[in-house]
Amino acid sequence: MSEPRLLVTLCTYNERENLPEIIPEIHRHAPHAEILVIDDNSPDGTGQIADRFAEADSRVHVLHRPGKLGLGTATLAGFQFGIERGFDFLINLDADFSHPPRHIPALLACMDRTDIAIGSRYVKGGGVTGWGLRRHLMSRGINAYARLLLGLSTRDNSGSYRCFRVSQLARLDLSKFRARGYAFEEEVLYRCRRLGCRFEETPIQFEDRRYGQSKINIREVFAALWVIFQLGIENLRRVPVEIAPSPSGRGPG
Repeated sequence: MSEPRLLVTLCTYNERENLPEIIPEIHRHAPHAEILVIDDNSPDGTGQIADRFAEADSRVHVLHRPGKLGLGTATLAGFQFGIERGFDFLINLDADFSHPPRHIPALLACMDRTDIAIGSRYVKGGGVTGWGLRRHLMSRGINAYARLLLGLSTRDNSGSYRCFRVSQLARLDLSKFRARGYAFEEEVLYRCRRLGCRFEETPIQFEDRRYGQSKINIREVFAALWVIFQLGIENLRRVPVEIAPSPSGRGPG
């Protein structure tokens, strides 16, 4: 029996120090994985570094975007790539080593019994290193907020370290996503929950980035809160779930 096809997506903006280290580390823990770097025209040359990896290794692909268009849209581009090319599973992780690749086998081990495996900081065995009190409170608060408004039972809804069953992603109407930034992480779980997807959390140790600067700022936080609020109203009103159109583009019926 052939091994399931795995795509690992890395959304990058100014990650030139991290990228040359994380690609080999991913392949150390998942040698069969193909990697897609989605670069938002990083001024530090991250995209050109990714190109050099792709030239040397057929397992590496690069998608260049014209500018900094948001984490949510970058992740959606990765979803589209995985759907169009027929992958079985898709793992998304941050390129800055805050999501250690050593947890990839544990995520994949969940996929025999679930549709989305969440690398969770907030289940037994999970945790965070390198954060101050403010960051802890912000993360805990937004997770509680998302559970309340979106009807999510999972504990870690704001992290992006996840493994998705691509056949379930293909059911989502990707054009209907509201979030462009960090609220995407909660939105995709909300939309998948409404499609009946199964979730499982497996513990990870989140580590603060090795190099570079965090992209989170107060503007992003308020934008995320607003999108989650809008989705919460939609959830309260029981707006019908949006399914992806058929391949013909005409949709069902």
